[in-house]
Amino acid sequence: MAKARLKLVSRRTRRLRKSTRRIPKGIIHVQAGFNNTIVTVTDVRGQVVSSSSAGNCGFRGTRKASPFAAETTAVTAIRTVVMQRAEVLIKGPGIGRDAALRAISKSGIRLTFVRDVTPLPHNGCRPPKKRRV
Repeated sequence: MAKARLKLVSRRTRRLRKSTRRIPKGIIHVQAGFNNTIVTVTDVRGQVVSSSSAGNCGFRGTRKASPFAAETTAVTAIRTVVMQRAEVLIKGPGIGRDAALRAISKSGIRLTFVRDVTPLPHNGCRPPKKRRV
């Protein structure tokens, strides 16, 4: 009797992205950290239309934090969306901030304003108690 062949099934199933969505005006959120860059495109109400990250684009390790990875991430997030005007909100201290903004402005979308929304502590955390030797 012949043995039954096992069918190899990929554990990771690729999620198919929707076709291009048309929105007249949107908000592009860029979160640039020291380890990764995340770009999210939302409509005016705040519902996510498209998103991408440097890790999602295939970058691993220290290359995720590079400006080139941020630029690729921004292009990937904008590719599935057709819009005329957009607001850009940039958050975080990473080096991908400027590269992502450059890629967004090159894409042909008219930017109404660019705002830095990095959270800044007013008084910070409580410092540790004095060291006793």
